[in-house]
Amino acid sequence: MTLQIDPSLHPFFNPKGIALIGASTDPNKLGYALARNLVQCNYQGELHFVNPKGGTLLGRKIYTHILEVPEPVDLAILLVPAITVPGLLRDVGRRGISAAIIGSGGFREVGPEGAALEEECVAIARKYHIRLLGPNCIGIMNTHLPLDATFLPPPPPRPGDVAFISQSGAILAAVIDWARGQDLGLSHLISLGNQADICETDVLAPVAADVHTNVLTLYLEGVRDGRRFVREASQVARLKPIVALKVGRFASGQRAVASHTGALAGRESAFNAAFWRAGVIRAETSEEMFDWARALAWCPLPKGRSIAILTSAGGPGVTAADALEINGMQLAELQLETVTCLKQILPAAASLLNPVDLLATATPEQYAASLQCLLRDDGVHGVLIILPPLPMQTAGAVAKALIPVIYSADKPVVIALMGERLIQEAIEHFRAAHIPEYRFPERAASALAILAERAEFLARPEEVPQIFEDVERERVEQLLAPYVKASPANLEGIALPTEVVIQILNAYRIPTQPAGLAKTKDEAAALAEKIGFPVAMKIASPAIAHKSDIGGVLLNVADPLSVAQGFEIIQRNAQQAHPDAEILGVHVQRMLPEGQDVIIGGIHDDQFGALVMFGSGGVEVEGLKDVAFALAPLTDHEANQILQKTWAGRKLSGYRNLSPADREATIIALKRLAQLVADFPQISEFEINPLRVMAPGEGVYAIDVRARVKA
Repeated sequence: MTLQIDPSLHPFFNPKGIALIGASTDPNKLGYALARNLVQCNYQGELHFVNPKGGTLLGRKIYTHILEVPEPVDLAILLVPAITVPGLLRDVGRRGISAAIIGSGGFREVGPEGAALEEECVAIARKYHIRLLGPNCIGIMNTHLPLDATFLPPPPPRPGDVAFISQSGAILAAVIDWARGQDLGLSHLISLGNQADICETDVLAPVAADVHTNVLTLYLEGVRDGRRFVREASQVARLKPIVALKVGRFASGQRAVASHTGALAGRESAFNAAFWRAGVIRAETSEEMFDWARALAWCPLPKGRSIAILTSAGGPGVTAADALEINGMQLAELQLETVTCLKQILPAAASLLNPVDLLATATPEQYAASLQCLLRDDGVHGVLIILPPLPMQTAGAVAKALIPVIYSADKPVVIALMGERLIQEAIEHFRAAHIPEYRFPERAASALAILAERAEFLARPEEVPQIFEDVERERVEQLLAPYVKASPANLEGIALPTEVVIQILNAYRIPTQPAGLAKTKDEAAALAEKIGFPVAMKIASPAIAHKSDIGGVLLNVADPLSVAQGFEIIQRNAQQAHPDAEILGVHVQRMLPEGQDVIIGGIHDDQFGALVMFGSGGVEVEGLKDVAFALAPLTDHEANQILQKTWAGRKLSGYRNLSPADREATIIALKRLAQLVADFPQISEFEINPLRVMAPGEGVYAIDVRARVKA
């Protein structure tokens, strides 16, 4: 796959010439710091300084105006007071420069006046066809070009293979300093700032196309265009791993929702679904992001999840075994040949089971030879080595013995290098050799799990979502039209009558349990006799979403008298719980045979579009939270995986005394609902709870349904 790179972005990644507008001779100003970095980084293109005061700086002439700067120059960097930026940006456009970095602050981040100033800059940039990075950003680095177009204190990080793209300048500055201390090499560093023009999605392909970059890491507070991000990230992730730290998980305030799906489909569910489809690996912490990035950059991918542990201490070995299982990995069962190999190397007291415990008397040679035995075992997909300080050997000596073996391996090997002062030499050896080392086994186990996740993503079939051609889109359009028209644009919309929802499901070939609406107890009794006993009875009111909570549902009603009495009970309960609610009557429905109950739902997310949900149904769905979300429409693989992620989906295959249910029919219903909510963005929420799953081959039925539309 060849990535499509927007040619307008080339000057940011390989500029022929740079003009720094706002260069300063005052060492206390950012304009001096940026000029110093541009000179000291040994940038090989043309470099020009601009300041109306003129003079010289760092042995170079300062031009008084951008129009005086000679060719070639295709990147301008503006580090001047915000109020002067629009005028200078016009001059950049007149000069014919096609790319600009606005490092200055004082724009949208400071309030309405700054936002207006930023909009003016964008308008100027569009007029002159200038691409903008920033404003309010630190700048960019390309350690291999080399280019340091930031005002951060030297030295820059050493050239490496991990790129970092950040929506926070302060985080980027901290990461650079941390990387220097960790001796972690970085390739590209991009501070996006306010993203007035260039955003996180724009830079993915250019960074991934760099031959020096093996892994992309992202610090995200949000994305501008969710579906575009997914499209771009999906292509990039097939070539280079992307690890993202998405912050702002617990934003206060929940919009009003009328369904379990809406209540559970928060902003983070949408991000998780988007990352999953695109193959973006989501880190929970900054430490995780770079732990995983090192492993992804330096290790081969495993062919499975069976891991061997090689240790010289029992306790850390048990800790590692627990951590592997927590992370979805497993201990490999060692082959007889492997155990025989180890027996020839290790003392009689050593443990030859997995974890393999060499004992505290382990030598560098025993570590290296034992690792060779484990790597030759076809049932071992990777090795976690635990190396604490040894009483009779140095950790550095063990590291030097292990490195050649690890270099020749086609399986991942990560090191839990435990301690601090006594392991410094080993740290230096492993880092110089690009072998990921971690202070504790839990972090090492987590890194191995991410390598397995990456391998599984690359093995995932590149499918397109299944589109059913037997659906009646025009019919649904007609059914929705009156309600969409009546839905106020500034509210969450209005609930659809149950009868309409059932017709929509019928149009998309999702099996339903039709419900008759009774407005009197006599009508209810007559309906029940027509349908056949036993029946279920449910209050009919668009204002009452959770009917069971207020005593609005009766099940297994067995005779006409009980139906009539139940009608009055349900009506009374509803009126007491919701005195102002519109009560349409009571729905009467045939009771289905026993089966497994699940929930499927759909919702429209403002950022990522249509999402579909699957999980454990019933009244406790919000308490159990056994649900998974995915972007809609669904591929076959995604539909299977969303079931596998939940207990509700896994138990469809049967569990102990629980008989198997119709998993295939469930998947078809889920894919059809996903197509429905993708086809009609005006549907804000759609839920089937429960969807009754019958025995294999007997299908599924939507029992309780609700939907809401918005203008």
